Amino acid sequence: MTTPLDLFQSDRARAREAGDPMAAVCVLATVAEDGKPEARTLVLRQVEDDLALFMHESSPKWRQLQNGGSINTYWPSIELQYRMQFTTVPIDPSVVAASWQYRPETPKRMDWFYDLKQPQSTPIASREQLQLGLDELSLPEPVTAPATARGLLIKPTQLERLDLNELSGLHDRRRYSLVGTQWQEVVLVP
Repeated sequence: MTTPLDLFQSDRARAREAGDPMAAVCVLATVAEDGKPEARTLVLRQVEDDLALFMHESSPKWRQLQNGGSINTYWPSIELQYRMQFTTVPIDPSVVAASWQYRPETPKRMDWFYDLKQPQSTPIASREQLQLGLDELSLPEPVTAPATARGLLIKPTQLERLDLNELSGLHDRRRYSLVGTQWQEVVLVP
């Protein structure tokens, strides 16, 4: 039986095959402590059969995601949009540490900067001061993930799929809701 997550993965694979640069990312929406919505673009990763987000625990999004969140993907190459509401489950720290090794050098240094200099999203006097602080970092040898590197598995509770690629021009919009262990599908007016 095909689930909406199977459909999501299949559509994402089609977008990747089409060379869609958006296939690797999502827009994450959360609610800040002051009640205002926040959205940012993140890499949407795969951990076995689950979708995952990796971040540093000093990031405001780490605290915000403890209450769940929503992601949006749009793949122009195949004209599909997904909106997904979800809860999260922490990823085992050993899996985070192993995945962290594949990060590019600058993001690795930034994770250590957050620990040793100042937290993510805090003000800094200038870009030059940031670069100087990065250059002055004394990192462990070998370079490993800090204990504050985190990961969350995405556990969707609701997905909406909007197919804009209908020849008739009438978009196909469907909502899938997880009720217990079963997905329920509803066709929506686009």
